[in-house]
Amino acid sequence: MDLTSYILNDIKPIKSNSKINDLMLLFNQLTFSHIPIINEEQVFLGSFSETDAHCFDSDTSLSDYKYAIEDFFVRAETTWLDVLQAFTKHHTNVMPVLNEKNVYLGYYELKDIIGLFNETPFFYDAGSILVVEKGVDDYSFSQISQIVESNNGKLLGAFVSKSNNEIIEVTLKIGNTGLNNIIQTFRRYSYNIISGHEEDSYIESLKERSDYLNKYLNM
Repeated sequence: MDLTSYILNDIKPIKSNSKINDLMLLFNQLTFSHIPIINEEQVFLGSFSETDAHCFDSDTSLSDYKYAIEDFFVRAETTWLDVLQAFTKHHTNVMPVLNEKNVYLGYYELKDIIGLFNETPFFYDAGSILVVEKGVDDYSFSQISQIVESNNGKLLGAFVSKSNNEIIEVTLKIGNTGLNNIIQTFRRYSYNIISGHEEDSYIESLKERSDYLNKYLNM
């Protein structure tokens, strides 16, 4: 999935010789958690958080607080799932985008990336949700696919929803068929069935969680 059309440039990075007060004025106009920072040579330095900005003297230059600048970004070619992970990891709703030469291209907004997630077949297509569990050394995505397809199911999506040193949990979205035969086959292959949902209530729950994540990172 090409994300380059989602790169925004309407808000320009603020220069490192600006005052904290300049940064606060910008935060007051926006709902951003962070603002990208560049130096006089237009080199990207990182991002300054609104939380940190409240802690510093408003008449002081940003360059005096270089230690507070957070160094996170993604590349233009970074996949959308990795972009979403970067948003979550850094607790931000703005993600700077750099090219392969580290030139600042613009930024992604979290709401746009989550919007893409909600439009994938995992959420959009009708189907059932099945959550299975097995030993971390025993499970196989190829086997999981084979079990679903051998029962005339269509695997619309799958992701690891929980893992530790011993157990891994996989959430599946399955179309075209009921779950009963698939569940019985998974049990024959020694998978534990955590939950199975013929209806879309689980999908609605996941959507609510993604909406909550969006609201949380916009706080």
